[in-house]
Amino acid sequence: MKARILMAVVTITALLSAPFSFAADDEIGIFEAVYASNASFDDTAAALDAALQGSGLLLHGTHDVRLPDDRHRARVYVLTSPAYADAAKNESPRTVSAQVLRVAVYTTGEDQKTFVNMANPVAHAMVFYAGSGNYDALVAAAGAAAGEIRDLVTAIPGAAMSEQQAPLRKEKHYNKFNGDGPARMMAKFRNFEESQLDILEEAADVDAVVEKVRAAIAARAVSDAADTTGWEEVAVIKLRDDVTYIGVTNPYIEDRMVQINSRFRKDGKSDNSPFPGVDHVAALPTEILVVREGSVTRVLHYGQMWRMQLYFWDSGYRAFTANVGVPSAIANSIEETISAGD
Repeated sequence: MKARILMAVVTITALLSAPFSFAADDEIGIFEAVYASNASFDDTAAALDAALQGSGLLLHGTHDVRLPDDRHRARVYVLTSPAYADAAKNESPRTVSAQVLRVAVYTTGEDQKTFVNMANPVAHAMVFYAGSGNYDALVAAAGAAAGEIRDLVTAIPGAAMSEQQAPLRKEKHYNKFNGDGPARMMAKFRNFEESQLDILEEAADVDAVVEKVRAAIAARAVSDAADTTGWEEVAVIKLRDDVTYIGVTNPYIEDRMVQINSRFRKDGKSDNSPFPGVDHVAALPTEILVVREGSVTRVLHYGQMWRMQLYFWDSGYRAFTANVGVPSAIANSIEETISAGD
């Protein structure tokens, strides 16, 4: 009982003190840089691993991202916050992508220094909870989760940051996110829920369908970066009885997202730092959701054009038009992999 009361006090305090408030005209990054490490990549990752052992955040998986020519290093951590999950327990199961927190450790710049950033929980809450009657409290809870991550990384030698990273948008844009600029037509003017595409519908319960999906993923070999074939699990998270998240990746999606985002960028790009798009790896993994709705269990994934605009719009319109086939190639590969097990 005392432990539960203490946790409640800590959670309330975090909600009240977390820097989640933004003015209407503020531009908010889908990523946020949270720490500049003074240590090597390996030592930074080791310090983060140790800090997670005593953290209230739950670690569900890590993944070392395969980067072009091995010129940079990056690792993604997939986490959840029990306090944030509790705040969202009555929300639609289709909103759970907001609950999956992702932190990246990566090297960049002329000296390949190590940084830590996160997929910004507040920006994600603004997308996925826009239609909720509990919106303000959920954005506050997302701010508290961001605060938990900021506190976590202070165990690393270095200096704290709080830098919003591109792509940057205002709150009202996130609330109605259906793509960006003229590329909205590429995302078919869909919001997040309209971008959740059915792969399968089953009568079986969530756990049974999850095992079926996982078996289908495991059955197909993973290709190199030249081909979309095959996927591998990064994390499987049963968030509630009615929804499980399966985060997946492969060499193709990792290579394309970093190459495309780096191509037209100038800041931070040099011979020793050819792929500044490494600071976007917290977009990984891509999601498969297994959701129970009434008497049906649905296997869903996101339209990749919608998802890539959410995370990579700063690559520029020219980059999107030059690589217009990449999102559908990724989406088709996911569908083919899961459907092969049907």
